[in-house]
Amino acid sequence: MTRPKKERMVYRPPLYAEFKPVGIFRRNLKRIQLSLDEYEAIRLADLQGLDHAEAAEEMEISRSTFTRLIEKARAKLAEFIIEGRELVISGGTIHFRGNLIRCLDCGHLFKNDFDHPVISCPACESTNLLDLAGGFGHGNCCSLKRRRRGR
Repeated sequence: MTRPKKERMVYRPPLYAEFKPVGIFRRNLKRIQLSLDEYEAIRLADLQGLDHAEAAEEMEISRSTFTRLIEKARAKLAEFIIEGRELVISGGTIHFRGNLIRCLDCGHLFKNDFDHPVISCPACESTNLLDLAGGFGHGNCCSLKRRRRGR
């Protein structure tokens, strides 16, 4: 029996979770799933330019685990670009450090730290809000995790 995967920390949920080539119907595409921890590895190493040790520390995993994760993520991105696949970001054993909320009325996007529930948009006071972490099945679990770790 394999050991359960250690939960990895992801800074915030992605703004966009699905990508496809223009001009091709989705039904004609093979799908690639990029897990949320693979997404975070790409963000830390390739967007922020952190080395593997710094990125691993940020995700609360070992450096060798991070190296395996980033290699897997880069291979999936290459396949997406070169072979014209549909890319969907979802899944993984993760917790978010923070959240993003989008107002569906005015489009305002704002950050949230899970500890202070948001009831209305700070820009237009609408209650028609989209919780991006909630879309990935997270929120309360991430808040409890933060409190247990003292963050």
